[in-house]
Amino acid sequence: MSAQPSPPAAPHRASTPDLRDACVVAARQVIARQGIENLSLRDVARQLGVSHQAPYKHYPSRDHLLAEVMRRCFEGFAAHLDAREHFDDPQQDLESLGRQYIDYAMSRPLEYRLMFNTPWPATAEHPDLVRDAVHAFDVLRNVLHRLHGNRASMRERVELDALFIWSTIHGLVGVMGGNCIDKLNLSPQVLAHTLEHVMQRVSAGLGLPPAAAPG
Repeated sequence: MSAQPSPPAAPHRASTPDLRDACVVAARQVIARQGIENLSLRDVARQLGVSHQAPYKHYPSRDHLLAEVMRRCFEGFAAHLDAREHFDDPQQDLESLGRQYIDYAMSRPLEYRLMFNTPWPATAEHPDLVRDAVHAFDVLRNVLHRLHGNRASMRERVELDALFIWSTIHGLVGVMGGNCIDKLNLSPQVLAHTLEHVMQRVSAGLGLPPAAAPG
């Protein structure tokens, strides 16, 4: 007699205390499976095995839930940047920050797309999302303040340099994660040294001398 197939696993039924967090987890799963344009509170409820109205206890609309998903991505991104190897030399610390940025983008592509390639929810009030997005950018600004000083006269240069670095690394992420990078017949040595070379060119663009090797 052949074995009967196992019944499908029952959906996770979130209890009220952890429903808020569970909705965020379920939303990310729905986005990964169906795309962000198909995210709905109804699908999140179905994913969790709760009533269609249950997520509304914590999120008045789909946009409010999406804003929280994105906020947590920025929160995790800033924490990842903060967890880099730190150096007393701010130039070395800047290079470490670049490596950590690339590591996050390549290892967490869904979160990275949600942060930087997704229009922000228009109908949701999201001051917390703004706060955590700014904090992630401040990690870079703080390193540049160490390079240039904290004088008010240096603020514009810090912010311009931060945008220059951010756009450069963001562009590199797009190229390295794109569809054509493996069609360019690049040697493994070139790919292995790409980030180091880009960071050297960033330093040159900032008018910095070649960085000393970590000691």
